[in-house]
Amino acid sequence: MSSRPPPTPMGHVQRWIDRAAIGLSGLCMIHCVATVLLVAALASTSTILVEPAFHEIGLAVAIALAAVGLGLGLRRHGRTGPLLVGSSGIGLMAAGLAVPHGPWEAALTIGGVALVALAHRLNGRAFHRHAG
Repeated sequence: MSSRPPPTPMGHVQRWIDRAAIGLSGLCMIHCVATVLLVAALASTSTILVEPAFHEIGLAVAIALAAVGLGLGLRRHGRTGPLLVGSSGIGLMAAGLAVPHGPWEAALTIGGVALVALAHRLNGRAFHRHAG
């Protein structure tokens, strides 16, 4: 028998946001790798994948999900570690937008996405420790 109390409605929201943010981070990473491969394979690529607006919209969605998910986690379990890791990742992603399109942009963005995904994973673990 488990001694954990049943999840609260806020716990379900928290878990959904963390999972959605991890999924978005994974999609972002796939997008970055695919874009680098496409640009390397094709001399002239003019698809939506390399449009600056695509990156800006993706970053805005990632920041919003990260802020809400990690903020709810901090409120729920009180641990600042996931928030600090996530903020570092968001900083790297933002730096990726500040450099010209190319290898540095991809490296910064992929590193940032990995940190944000890690932060959401840490957030989920801290939530479960707090609930259990």
